[in-house]
Amino acid sequence: MTIHVRAPATTANIGPAFDVAGAAFDLWNEMTVDEANGPVDDDHLAIRAFARFASPQNYSFSFVDRIPRERGLGSSAAVVALGLVAGAIAAGAEPTADELLAEGLPLEGHADNLAAALVGGVTFSWDGRIARIADEMPAAAIAVVPRTRVKTAEARASLPQTVLHADAVFTAGRAALLGAALARGDESLFAAAAADRLHEPYRAAHAPHFTEISEALPDGALGATISGSGPTVIVWARPGRNGDVAVALADRFPEHDVMHLSISSIGAGPV
Repeated sequence: MTIHVRAPATTANIGPAFDVAGAAFDLWNEMTVDEANGPVDDDHLAIRAFARFASPQNYSFSFVDRIPRERGLGSSAAVVALGLVAGAIAAGAEPTADELLAEGLPLEGHADNLAAALVGGVTFSWDGRIARIADEMPAAAIAVVPRTRVKTAEARASLPQTVLHADAVFTAGRAALLGAALARGDESLFAAAAADRLHEPYRAAHAPHFTEISEALPDGALGATISGSGPTVIVWARPGRNGDVAVALADRFPEHDVMHLSISSIGAGPV
């Protein structure tokens, strides 16, 4: 038996929806599982996820990695999703998305990325549950991907234990606007929602040029968000203007990779 699965890159938080919102991108890691005899790397994250459903013994595992690691694009969530869906297939199980999330959270730790990787589209996650609220975004995503890497634990350690009441109110309001914008596909509401005071001001040091981009958006852009923990910045362009925005960003930041990332309406599963 051969199992071939894939899982998408993701962006999490999407501005004010800290630890809640995620979106899947059409950029994929893949894993192939074959029957074999030999040692298994029990420490590999995908194999640990596979073992939540089936014993990895007597299998071999190979990978195709396309998602940049430690760049805020959900590479670890994709690896966990690969293992979960492959393990379920090997076991002949048909878990729900919420059940997959529950099995993967002890390994991944961040529901927002993992939820989007599992089901695709644009998702909210809370209390172990996933709500897929849209197939698309009301804006096109242009990723500015630095060469440097950021560990999630280090970026999270930069966050304060308390925030000002005014900042909490500001962010809660923008998060509500974001939910409405995603549900309605409304670009004007999305532009209004693309601001945060809960985590992005503290993570800006881990995302080169985030402040610069936010304060001087390219013509045709609606807003910018730190992708996950950074360092990648997602610049959200008006529909039809993504090409112009990507060119402008590539001219401004030739030292970084500038990628147009389409939203994937499907999540992890067989190829």
